[in-house]
Amino acid sequence: MSKHYTPPKQGMFGQIFDSVLILVLVYASLMLPLLMKQDAKPADAPAATAEVVKVTWESLGQNAIEQAQWVNLGYDPDKAAALINSRFDYAIDPMMLIITIVVVVGYFALMLKISDKQYREVIAEKFDN
Repeated sequence: MSKHYTPPKQGMFGQIFDSVLILVLVYASLMLPLLMKQDAKPADAPAATAEVVKVTWESLGQNAIEQAQWVNLGYDPDKAAALINSRFDYAIDPMMLIITIVVVVGYFALMLKISDKQYREVIAEKFDN
């Protein structure tokens, strides 16, 4: 028969440290992509012509509501043009996708194995008298 299970006790310092560590890790994981972001570059911009074309909201395809929202964010047509005309690259790297799947499935399998072991210990403690 197994001995009576007593869960470990964690002190106040350990709880505070764990909470701050989790907050820092979440913040870092959210900030890292922003810090690594490259500036938007116009794709295959044609050579500069002698005639300069003035950018307007209409030339950017923005309606009145969208124009008002851009202005609320502090953008004029010239500054907003770089954001509106840049397109996000939705290409998926197969190797990174496979690595991500392996990590997620591996973590899930590990948690199932650990949970199963702990569940069996609790059942044995409660019902194997």
